[in-house]
Amino acid sequence: MKKVAIQGGLGAYHEIAARNYFSDDELTILPCLTFRDIFDEAKKDPSLIGVMAIENTIAGGLLPNHDLLKINDLWIVGEHKLRISHCLAALPGQKLKDIKEVTSHPMALMQCDDYLDTMPWAKVVEHEDTALAAKDISHGNLLGVAAICSSYAAELYNLEVLASGIETNKRNFTRFLILAHKHMLPELQKNNNINKSSLVFVLPHSEGSLSRVLSVLSFYSINLTRIQSLPIIGREWEYQFYIDLSFTDYHRYKQSIEAIMPLVADLKILGEYKKGKNLDIENNNI
Repeated sequence: MKKVAIQGGLGAYHEIAARNYFSDDELTILPCLTFRDIFDEAKKDPSLIGVMAIENTIAGGLLPNHDLLKINDLWIVGEHKLRISHCLAALPGQKLKDIKEVTSHPMALMQCDDYLDTMPWAKVVEHEDTALAAKDISHGNLLGVAAICSSYAAELYNLEVLASGIETNKRNFTRFLILAHKHMLPELQKNNNINKSSLVFVLPHSEGSLSRVLSVLSFYSINLTRIQSLPIIGREWEYQFYIDLSFTDYHRYKQSIEAIMPLVADLKILGEYKKGKNLDIENNNI
């Protein structure tokens, strides 16, 4: 039995990602209100696994979560890319015309803009979480209110789905990171072929500093799959760089890290893991 901390309530997309990633295991889900709470809970329980969203194909990177990775000790042990498909759900027996208010997380509301435009009579209200929005409707017996959430959350809270697949962009994926303490690596990464890593470093404020790092990585046949720059608080116009690398030769990858060390400062490897595959939310078994 694995204990997994997620951001959001039961039925959230974080739970779906966790259950898909650990499809062969029994899980105990620990809901957390914020992403920071995941790390706080892990400090209390060394066996706790965290699942945290890091980027979305529409909204881009979740910038505060990058710093959480840097300042905490959890290691990235895997990733899962989940197709996000939203539905509109309300208490049973209601029709679309009965809905006077639609509530959900701001990101979900944004991703369903086109559909919401077809409901000009309904007020749009932001909520802290998609699944908790569904839970509030169910537990509060809120007539005339609908949630944008997963079909799993609708089922979990006994809501009726009024419309499915209401997201504007059908290529809506979120990438989730699987986090754990380093002592759990042998258990969580057994039989894994490590071919990806995430790291963060600071570059000197000088011309060509980034291009020199990228040239070294290219020489060692390392593929840069993502780069995210964030300002360094208190050091105006200086930046730290979060990058994801993929590779086929682990030894060459380790050589490339050694080679860029003289070119960067404060380098921290956030995790080495196996690349995740795209999975469709409609194919989950929960």
